[in-house]
This record gives sequence, C-alpha cells and structure tokens, in this order.
Amino acid sequence: MSSSLHLNRRHFLATGAIALGAFLTAPLSFGSTNGLPIIDRGPRGLVPAHFPSRLHAFVWRNWNLVPVERMAKTVDTDSSHIIQLADEMRLPPQEVVSPGQWERSYLTVIRRNWHLLPEDQLLTLMDWDKAKLEFTLVEDDFFYIKLGSLKPHCDALLWADTMSKLDLKKVERFGQYLDTLYPSGVPGVKEPYFHFVHELSAADTRTYNSSSIGSGFSPRIAYPYFALFGDPLLSNSTESYPDAYLDRMHAKGVDSIWMHIVLSKITPFPWDPTQSQDWELRLANLSKLVQRARKRGIRLFLYLNEPRNQSEQFFRQYPALKGSGYSLCTSIPAVSDYLKSSLALVASSVPGLGGFFSITASENPTNCWSHGQGDQCSHCSKLGAASVISTLNNNYLEGIKQGYEQLDRNVEYECPQLIVWDWGWRDGLAEEVLPALHRQSLAFMSVSEWDLPIERGGIQSKVGEYSISSIGPGPRASRHWALANSLGISCVAKIQANNSWEIAAVPYIPALFNVGQHIDNLRKANVKGLMLGWSLGGYPSPNLSLVNLLGAHPAMTVRQAIDLVAEEFYGKVAAEAVVRAWKSFSDAFRQFPYHVGVVYSAPLQSGPSNLLWSQPTGYRATMVGLAYDDLASWRSIYPTDIFIQQLTKTAIGFKDALAILRQDTRDIVIESEHLYALQRELSIAETVYLHYQSVANQCRFVVLRDRLVADDTLRSAILSDMIALLEHELSIARRLAEIQSNDSRIGFEASNQYFYVGQDLHEKVINCYDLIAHYNSL
Repeated sequence: MSSSLHLNRRHFLATGAIALGAFLTAPLSFGSTNGLPIIDRGPRGLVPAHFPSRLHAFVWRNWNLVPVERMAKTVDTDSSHIIQLADEMRLPPQEVVSPGQWERSYLTVIRRNWHLLPEDQLLTLMDWDKAKLEFTLVEDDFFYIKLGSLKPHCDALLWADTMSKLDLKKVERFGQYLDTLYPSGVPGVKEPYFHFVHELSAADTRTYNSSSIGSGFSPRIAYPYFALFGDPLLSNSTESYPDAYLDRMHAKGVDSIWMHIVLSKITPFPWDPTQSQDWELRLANLSKLVQRARKRGIRLFLYLNEPRNQSEQFFRQYPALKGSGYSLCTSIPAVSDYLKSSLALVASSVPGLGGFFSITASENPTNCWSHGQGDQCSHCSKLGAASVISTLNNNYLEGIKQGYEQLDRNVEYECPQLIVWDWGWRDGLAEEVLPALHRQSLAFMSVSEWDLPIERGGIQSKVGEYSISSIGPGPRASRHWALANSLGISCVAKIQANNSWEIAAVPYIPALFNVGQHIDNLRKANVKGLMLGWSLGGYPSPNLSLVNLLGAHPAMTVRQAIDLVAEEFYGKVAAEAVVRAWKSFSDAFRQFPYHVGVVYSAPLQSGPSNLLWSQPTGYRATMVGLAYDDLASWRSIYPTDIFIQQLTKTAIGFKDALAILRQDTRDIVIESEHLYALQRELSIAETVYLHYQSVANQCRFVVLRDRLVADDTLRSAILSDMIALLEHELSIARRLAEIQSNDSRIGFEASNQYFYVGQDLHEKVINCYDLIAHYNSL
C-alpha cells in the first residue's frame, strides 16, 4: 500500500516543522480504518531476558490492569492458573479492574502487549473486534504512529505450550531475583490508579486569589486533564468533564476546553453511512456537554481536521472524489458542500458552541495540499496551496455561519468562532492565506515558540514547539501575528502552560518563572487569546493560576504574580521557599537539550521505566511512545556527550533545588491543606529529576554497551562503569515506584494514558539486577 504520509524526516528535523508522520517506519494510509494494516509482519517482538518466559512477562504486565478472566482466555487457560503464576511472582493481591479504570487505560494495555501478543490474541485480551482496534490506533491521537507504525511479529502465546517447554533454570533464577529484591512481595499502589479523577471530580471549597478574575486573554483554551480522547461523545457519561473539574479549571482562569472530533462521527457521511453510525447520539451528547459547560463559565471548541482520508476501497467506488494520495479533494463541489452542510448541522444543533480550530497541514492527510502534494491532484495543482487552504477555511466559516443563522433568535448566542491555525504551514504560506480569509468570527493562531533560536551546550538550533524550557514568542509567530493584526484578525498564541513533551508524565512542570516570562512577553505582543496546551496540560495547577493573574493584571510583574500564586497554593509560611525553588527549577530547565527530535524520540515520558538491553534491539524510537535503545534518535542534533551533559545539568538543578526546598520547609508549621499541596509539589519536582537523570543514565549505558564490544582493552573499566550505572538506575526505578504509588497523577497523560505503572518500574528493577548479574559474569 502506498503511503500518503511519506515525509522527509531530515527536512522536518532541520526546519523544526516536524510532523508525527515524520516518524513513520512503515507505509500507512490514514483513511477509513479498514485501510489500516494491523499485521504481525514487523521484526520479531522483544521479550526481555529477565523473565523466564513470555508468559511470565504477559502475566506481570497485565496483572491488575486486565481482568484475570480475560487474561486466561487470551492464553487458553483457567483463571486459577493466572492467579497462581501471579502469586509465584509475588505480585500484589488481585484487585477488581473497574469499567472506569479500563476505559482510561486501554492504551496502556495495548502498548505493554505490543511485543508480546499477535493481533488475534491482542483482540481477545482487549475484548474488541478488529474495527475497534483499528479505529483506536488511527483516531486516538495517532496511536499507531506512537507504536512505530508496525506491529512486531509475535508467535501465539498459549499456556500449555509454554509450560511444557519452560526452562526450569530460568524459573529458579527469577525466583532468586525476587527473593533478593522483593522478599515481602512486589509492592502494590497506595493511592489507586486514577485516584486523581475522583479528587478533581469533587467540589473544591477553597478560594483562590485568581478566582473570578477577568483576563486580558480570551479564549483561554485547555484540554481536560483526564478526558477520553478517541470517541468520548458515544457515551452519556460525564466522567471526562465533571462539573467540579470544570469549576476548578474556571477558578484557575480557563474559559474554554477543546475536544477532538471526527466530522463523519457527529454528522452524516453521505457516501458511506457506516462511518456515521450513531452520529445523532454523539451530536446530542455534544449539545448537552456544551450547555453544561456554559453553566460553569466554560466554552467548548472542536478540533477541525477535515475531511478525513479515505481508503482505496472507497475511491474505487467514488473515483471522482479523489485528490492527492487518499484525500477527498476539497476543490470538488460535492466535497466542499459536504463540509459546509456538516458544519452548519453542528452549529445549528449545538447552540452556545464556542467554536472550532482548524489544522490544514496536519499529520492527518486531509486536503490535497495538507502534505505539500497538491501537484498530484488535477484540480488543486492548478490552484496552489494558498488558494486551497484559504478556500477550505472559508468553507468552514460559511458552514458555521449558515448553521448559526438557523438558531432560535429568541436566545442570544454568539456565532461560533473559527480559529485558523498555521501549524505545519510552509514559510510564506501565511502571507498568502491570511489576506484571502473571510474576517467574520475569525481568529488566527500560531505556536508562540516555533522558530525561536536557542543555544544549549554550545549547540545552536531552533524550537519546533512544545517547549517550556524555551521562552517565546519566536520570530515566526511574531511575524504572522503582525500580519494578522494588520488585517484586523484577532490573534491567539498556542503555548504549553503546564507541561510539554519535554516531560508529560507530570501534571505540570514547576518552572513558573519561564511560564510567567512567556506570558509577560505575550502581553506585549497584541495577542488576544491563548491555547494553553495540546492534549497534555489540563491540570488545575499553579501554572494556570499564574497565567490568569498576569492576563488579568497588565501592570503586575511576573514576580508579584508568582508570590501570590505561591501563597494561594502553599500558604504564607512556605511561599517564600517555594518561590526560591521555582526560580531554581526554571533556571535548571533552561539547560534542557531541547530539539523537536529529542522531545518526540527520547525516553522523556517513560523515564526510568524504559528497559535496558544487553544487545541492540534494532528498533527505532517512536514518537512519545516506545523509545527502545535508539540513542541516535534520542539525542537528535546533539553530540552524545553534550546531550548527556545538558540532561545532567537539568536533573541536578532540580535535585539540588528540591533538597533546599525540603530543608527550608522541614521545621516550619504548615496547615494540613497546604502541607498536602506541598508534598504533591515535591513529588512532581522529584519525578522531573528522576526522569532526566534516568535518561542520562540510559544514554551512558548504551554508549558503554556498544563500547564494550568495540574496545576490549578497557573491558574491566567499562564493566565497572556499567554496573555502577545499573545500580543507580535500579535505585531510581525503586524511588519513582514509591512516588507513583503515593501520587496517581505521576506517569499519566490524557492522550497516552499511563506511560508506566508501578509494575513497569519494578520490572525495571529486575531488568537492572539481571544485567548486573550478566556483566558480573563476564
């Protein structure tokens, strides 16, 4: 199958305009889900040597994440056998996997079984059909790309077959590891998975300095911290958007949230009605959510990335609709009419909708010029990219306006806004597109820090996006905003206020001086609105309070606002010590070796849970998914020694500041409410340290592992260094497991769910111990 996401990775890395598709390792067509190959034709799956068998790895990794009955059915055995093996491996007591937990952890389950099970057994484990798996892999924020765009080859995993061939010496060795490392059993979690959902869904009776403050920035859009990403509107449940959570976000200054939608799922798709099954239910649930959120002072914006690609089979039936690749050609009247009528239906059926934001050069191939391949379309090649993209956005606007005009005029609603985003546009395109846009109910958005020049460790580069270590705005956004303002178009800055792919495994990065300086710069840039983050960054944090205070008080300095936020969250007694720590965290974070290739490829999200391998795996790192041992991709433009140096500087900066904060707050009396908040702050800061120190350790390990093969003259010294590294990494994994056990927010992000759970970190402990034994034997 030809790929409609065939991108030049070197070009994107050089320009900073890197798309998810640049990390594809196999051909992929993003059309209807029946065009997605889910075939075990990749390299053989990786099974770590520290387990006696793949079956042991299967039980370990799925214990208390998948119902035991389904685990047993997958490997064709009885539940009692699964329970017995878990007991032999000293895993925590069996717990019920609730429907709520399963609904929020299915991506975590798929990821941990990607190298263990063939497709048919993965479907059994998930209790899904093939169509649901394929839809999830495509539409759950490009999850297939995060898995490497290939399915490793796995043989069938069956209980009886495995047990008949079990190597008893390996079983005995594994038992010895457990005797040494976990004589009292592998610890369970003290705070249950997703406890934060219940915590944030409960009413907050506290008052905040930033509450009920009007801001100079509007909209202020965030993605809800624990909202489901794939197809949330199919359910009547309010669990993704509980009232109390919306109240908490509004108290932190958020006035809007956004949601990922596929247009053919909420409106009829005229050429293939099967794609729109249950659209009426989804649209009705969308309207209910909008009305409920409006009562909490929150508007809803929809992510508009349309029309979606279609399959080869679809275009065999409708060849006249085909554009470049597998795109529906938006220059064909039937397609543009479909878009306008669908958006009109949404706008007329969902009164009070805040609006939409459009991406027309996304990872998802949509219009014929979305990936610069419009010359393959007989219609769009003559028009050019600027004409196609401006016309597409104008068609969006026309459909929205048509729907708005159908609303009951006895009720006052503003026309939904369209925010046109320049994400992925080539240089010079904004100058052609913006003047051609209709102006009514229109705003224009740029990634604030994109193209910002930076220098880290003597290496000069430019920021792509997703950076808190770099303080925008950059020249690209400034140039585009100036043009939009000259045309009378309101401007929005897309930033990351809470966290970024620099580390998304924490609810927010406590680098408030960086965030505050960025907002202060934006106050001077004639920017009217803020998108506060992509799918990551929706936690009601000190960072969001800071953004709100600075937006509401143009004369307030960054330091004044930070002082107020520290008092708000941690009380007057501890505020000064916290502010000092925030300053040190911010300074340390500016040492982070940022590059868009680094944030997408390095094990920044998996951190200490990323396994180490005695031999090269041969797998390439995937985008914020599976990092493997691909050091070349991890470091991107940085020489290895500089990359390790900068990671270590960042890690040690957090570690030292954390030690001082603990010392400064150890002997003071803090109210219980503020003490709890401070303890959670400490767990976040320590997690940042542990992640970066672990990534530095992993880099050193790969270097030493490869050097051991290449240089026999220094064998003894290399082995000694490797064992010391492994001992350090083992202790880091143990410590992070303890932190996560007490703080369920650690390791979670909405579009990836849990990057790791405690059992992954304990597996890393065993992994390190096994490698220590291996290298001691050489």
